[in-house]
Amino acid sequence: MNVSQDGPPYDPAAGAEGHGPAHPDAPSGPGYGGRPPGFPEQGQVPAHYPQDHRQPLTQPHYKADQAYAPGGGLEWSPISARHAWWRLLAAVLWAIPVGGVGAFLGWRNGGVIPAAMWVGAVLLGVVLTWLVAELDRRAYGYAERVDDLIVTHGVLVKRLVVVPYGRMQFVDVTAGLLERWMGIATVRMHTAAAATDATIPGLPSAEAAQLRDRLARMGEARGMGL
Repeated sequence: MNVSQDGPPYDPAAGAEGHGPAHPDAPSGPGYGGRPPGFPEQGQVPAHYPQDHRQPLTQPHYKADQAYAPGGGLEWSPISARHAWWRLLAAVLWAIPVGGVGAFLGWRNGGVIPAAMWVGAVLLGVVLTWLVAELDRRAYGYAERVDDLIVTHGVLVKRLVVVPYGRMQFVDVTAGLLERWMGIATVRMHTAAAATDATIPGLPSAEAAQLRDRLARMGEARGMGL
């Protein structure tokens, strides 16, 4: 038995005789062409959809010079320039007895030339100490963000430490004799893991005390929220 192929093709939506849909109760209109409600029509992909659902969403890329940026439009807060001078003064105080004793021993055992060479080596060490201290001072910076404090430092090896406020156990401020005389102090943040401890040296004494109080309040607030 052969079925005739004459006439228009059968359309299920038009019914057997073309007098209406085969299922009058089925909804019709945009969005009901076999797709669930709310699913975008073909060719109408929202902007937040990936172009190809088989590909993962594009992750943000950072430039090499932005790897140690604080982010969020923040700027690094520098430490005091007196930090380098404090390092220089400490080196000079050590160099005076070391250079004097070494020069005296060199003069007694070898004459003026060994003594002069020793003094020159000590002076060179003092100069290098001051240069390294100045570079370290320029490399130091900290930024207070909403949930954490970030500290960056390092001359040859750059380092960035992120200290969440909720992980801080206590914050202390220390200052030696020379630091107190120069009006600077060091703020240390201690956490459960020693690797995440952070130190900010060379802060003016008043700024160090204010930073300590802010960090203590943020640590208490985040600790109570855990």
